[in-house]
Amino acid sequence: MPQGAAVSIGAVLGTGVIALPALGAAAAGPASLIAWLALILLSVPLAATFAALGARYPDAGGVSTYVRTAFGARAATVVGWCFYFAVPAGAPPAAMFGGAYVAAVLGGGMRTTLITAALMIVAVTAMNAGGVRVSGRLQLGMAALLVTLLLTATATALPHAHLANLHPFAPHGWLAIGPAAAVLVWGFAGWEAVTSLAADFRDPKRDVPRASVVALVVVGVLYLGVAGASVLVLGPGAATTQAPLAELLAVGLGAPARIATAAVAVLLTLGTMNAYFSGVARLGAALGRDGALPAWFGRGSSAGEIPRRSLASVAVLSALSLAIVAVTGLSTRTLVQLTTGSFVLVYMLSTAAAVRLLPRRSWSRRAAVVALVAVSVLLFMNGWYVLWTLGVAAVALLYAGRRAGTRTPKVTVPDTAPEAADDADPAVASAL
Repeated sequence: MPQGAAVSIGAVLGTGVIALPALGAAAAGPASLIAWLALILLSVPLAATFAALGARYPDAGGVSTYVRTAFGARAATVVGWCFYFAVPAGAPPAAMFGGAYVAAVLGGGMRTTLITAALMIVAVTAMNAGGVRVSGRLQLGMAALLVTLLLTATATALPHAHLANLHPFAPHGWLAIGPAAAVLVWGFAGWEAVTSLAADFRDPKRDVPRASVVALVVVGVLYLGVAGASVLVLGPGAATTQAPLAELLAVGLGAPARIATAAVAVLLTLGTMNAYFSGVARLGAALGRDGALPAWFGRGSSAGEIPRRSLASVAVLSALSLAIVAVTGLSTRTLVQLTTGSFVLVYMLSTAAAVRLLPRRSWSRRAAVVALVAVSVLLFMNGWYVLWTLGVAAVALLYAGRRAGTRTPKVTVPDTAPEAADDADPAVASAL
């Protein structure tokens, strides 16, 4: 359970805590704290939905399995492809965010950033090649160190806080909270990461909900702490800095603490990439097992096995994406928004599947309805970047059409109807 919580913490915090406090403050000033609170509250039904699904259907396919069970093989293929190919697109910008902090300390500009990013891709690939237990233990250690560093940054900076920095509270008007929330929705991504690892828990029905709740509490405290400290301590400077954590540590511990900030950035990035590489490698193996990808990917799909072929494919595609960025100068923002568009579609279909699969009149199903409405709103915030996602979905449907009738999927999940007894809900409700 602690390892699963660490994976979720790393996946959700990601690189968001590095930059989002400044972006939110730039959009709405101190009123961005309301957007942060709304983001955390909206994360509750989303986390509860994925926890309930993971507890009831512990399978390496994760979101793909849920959609397959609810809507059939073709819908599952779309979800699987969107998720699987989103990670190689999102890995380079995530790694480069951490690399930029290293470059700020060591110098070297973009060259240092790209080298650091490449080393991170190699590192998380090696971590996951050792198996989910190895990467889970490393993730637990990184999460503990990360929480310590973030709490240190917040606690040492808060004595320098000034309530006057809260005035004016809404310098851009109250309506600016909406655009601030749109910027901060990147914090939604990550709650589904634990579902692909659910089959590796000793007791999924008990431990998946607990791991999700622990992650939700830790992430909420850290996000609010860093965002609040940024506004109260940095004042108007919170909206202009590109490295709010570096500024907080410099205020609390002095300029040399910027080196520790680089370590925080690297740990956050490694945590995010490790969580997604772990989940998506197992997802690719499950897709190969079920015929949604070539059978070559299917080795390592069973619980306890290492999906090395799928992992190698993710690593190669991530390296290729990084090479394209290095050669063409493609902005990291473009890759981030392409990745976000893919995740929005994945979340929409996943929460819709939860509404169909989870027992009627249960709290988990009600949470799924709220989550479905929330992520549907996000679809309209991604603009034309969703076109990339629709293109991937179209290719996935073409592949599924060619495979139709040639292979019988072997989905190893219980045959649970929506009206069945809610045997997982007590664990979820008790934890929440």
